[in-house]
Amino acid sequence: MEPIRELLLTRWQQWLPPLVVLALTLTVGWLAKHYVFRALQRRAAATRTQLDDVLISSLRGPFMLWVLILGVHLGVQSSSLPESALRLSSRLLLVLWIVSLTIAAARLAGYLVRYYGGQLQGALPVTSLTENLARIAVAGIGAMILLNALGVEITPILAALGVGGLAVALALQDTLSNLFAGFYISLAGQIRVGDYIKLDSGEEGYVLDITWRSTTIRALGNNMVIVPNSKLAHAIVTNYHLPEKNMRVSIPVGVSYDSDPDEVERILLEVANEGAREIPGLLAEPAPVVRFTPGFGDSSLNFTLICQVAEFRDQYLVQHELRKRILKRFRRAGIEIPYPIRTVLLRK
Repeated sequence: MEPIRELLLTRWQQWLPPLVVLALTLTVGWLAKHYVFRALQRRAAATRTQLDDVLISSLRGPFMLWVLILGVHLGVQSSSLPESALRLSSRLLLVLWIVSLTIAAARLAGYLVRYYGGQLQGALPVTSLTENLARIAVAGIGAMILLNALGVEITPILAALGVGGLAVALALQDTLSNLFAGFYISLAGQIRVGDYIKLDSGEEGYVLDITWRSTTIRALGNNMVIVPNSKLAHAIVTNYHLPEKNMRVSIPVGVSYDSDPDEVERILLEVANEGAREIPGLLAEPAPVVRFTPGFGDSSLNFTLICQVAEFRDQYLVQHELRKRILKRFRRAGIEIPYPIRTVLLRK
């Protein structure tokens, strides 16, 4: 305690220049952040690209930390500390600088993957898994740079990790199974974020995200379905958004045997073509068609109206509206939709 008391009471003048340098550096850094970043934000708001917004968001957080590191470094260099203390402080500041720069670069990599990953041909789909992969890759590079700056040999560490990797793989079989299944799902491109899928086990909905462990699906009832990646990789999946979003909708219609088939076909096509101009999600192209199938029923002539909707969820509103319009047109035209009829023959 005595050396510290002597340093603070009798030699406090030696700390005055470093503290002044630190205060000046922090003041200049705060002013630069306040005015420079404000000017950059105004300029970024006038551009269409999001790259400048991503860069500003990534640099704003650690900027004052870097200013503090610079101020401490300049203050220490202007002090009368012994050479050993200068070397130790320089090494500590270097470690802090590399760690903060790695964190900022990892955040920037995640932002870039999120905003621009889907625009690159042949790139992985943008999911939480791909964002985390980008961040982990940057963090790994930063860790190697840090170890190299500290004079630590990387080769023995890699060898130890290789030996220990077998034990980790055996202990985390289920976790690794989900992880590599997530890689496979992302690379294959057969299930993408935003697609509407249905599993052979009955679960269905829009794919929200693919993480390292599971795939999140939002059902039409706004319920969340969490499917482990390994289960999804082995499931039989129907993707209603591939090869394209629009899909066919078939509406069966039964009429009386007394009805004219040509008139029924004409009315169904008129209703469908009018609906394509008024019902959201119903497409005019490809044009609706009517087929006399399944044909002759027990008590009715059975037709099928075939039309195209923009995507999976549109089929419910389209069928609702078309059925109401068909029923009204049949009533106006005097076309009967018969009840089931059975002819019973009694023998003695």
